[in-house]
Amino acid sequence: MPAKIDSLGNWRRTHYSKDIKPSEEGKEATVFGWVSGIRNQGGIVFIIITDKDGVAQITVHKNKISKEVLSRVESLSDHASIAVKGKIKAMDKAPNGAEIIPDGVKVLALPQKTPPFTLYAKTLPSIDKRFEIRAVDLRRPEALAIFRIREKALETIRGFLKDHGYYEVNTPKIIATATEGGAALFPLLYYDKEAFLTQSPQLFKEQLVMPFEKVFEIAPAYRAEQSRTLHHLSEFLSIDVEEAFVDYKDIMNTIEKMIAKLHASISKECNKELETLGTKVPSIEKIPRMTYDAILELLKGKDAQVEWGDDLTSELLDKIAEELPSYYFVIDWPTKSKPFYIKPSSNPEISESFDLMHGSLEIASGGTRLSSKKELINRLKEKGLKPKGFEYHLAVFDYGMPPHAGFGLGFERLLMVLTNQKNIREVSVFPRDQFRLTP
Repeated sequence: MPAKIDSLGNWRRTHYSKDIKPSEEGKEATVFGWVSGIRNQGGIVFIIITDKDGVAQITVHKNKISKEVLSRVESLSDHASIAVKGKIKAMDKAPNGAEIIPDGVKVLALPQKTPPFTLYAKTLPSIDKRFEIRAVDLRRPEALAIFRIREKALETIRGFLKDHGYYEVNTPKIIATATEGGAALFPLLYYDKEAFLTQSPQLFKEQLVMPFEKVFEIAPAYRAEQSRTLHHLSEFLSIDVEEAFVDYKDIMNTIEKMIAKLHASISKECNKELETLGTKVPSIEKIPRMTYDAILELLKGKDAQVEWGDDLTSELLDKIAEELPSYYFVIDWPTKSKPFYIKPSSNPEISESFDLMHGSLEIASGGTRLSSKKELINRLKEKGLKPKGFEYHLAVFDYGMPPHAGFGLGFERLLMVLTNQKNIREVSVFPRDQFRLTP
């Protein structure tokens, strides 16, 4: 270990790892990163450093550098933060086809502990053990790949919606009453009043179609569900879309185009990340639409005991996934199984609604909304909810609420599909569930 940790001083980055390539040969470069691998081969030390864009190779020839620099190099271990100055040299076997031959190294931080897992280990400790030091866990190549795909997925979805004329909005996350009903709410004290963390921006985004027609929001939502499964979180990122002058069939068309665009973008832009994860993202053209009745027929063909109006349990969804392993819509659900704001069809027992599924995993839910105040009040009462608690929402329906439709999509679940992960906690930076409040 060096006598002291070096200061940053006047060293500043000139290149990221992605910029270390053969076309830059001979140029001076200053790079920063953390050590993700060291290999000592006699008179040469190979150091792999990782930054936000990937990895770069530092090749140290022991007989060609000063004793001072060699001393710093020999002090290094995995997870050390370093700065390197040197010349770029083309090298076929190096990442991106080039390496840095250093003439200066600064050690900016050294680890004081050894993590309970290595960055490239095939066998890992339990997820809860890793999450105790989540920031270190995120340095694993597989974790980095997941979150680079996440960043590209959010960029693609936001770009798609903006390109299609949707306004991005932000709605309150502290609310006075439930959106979906009284269950699964996190209460809090709002000055001297009871309030809750929002389950969904549903009612606010419906109101916003009056001035803006087409809106979307990408923001956290909160559900106090008393369950710990591989696909539930207490805090999750919700992608919500609402549009005036359309119905649920139009919205399904929008989702289909968005998913197709997303898959094409990830497949094209995230090749290395997908390779790291050992998965592929297939092209999407059409997403099948299955009525609720057709799904029941499929289940009966598998000897499942299910009655009309029943919800689709996880066991039933597993059976459906045997026949429908990719994306599909389940449409025209029983009205009684959907929230109060979903519009019934010409047959009042069936609603203009859908769920977007991937195998047994529900990704999104949506439908045509009620635009009649009278019908909304009746549906609230049918659901055992008090219209008085929704007066702030009902009031705007006196001013010409247009027909509208929309959806809410659980982004982490979609990311599970894109990255082929079985546990939703792997795709959340700092997941919150029934048992985890830190880090």
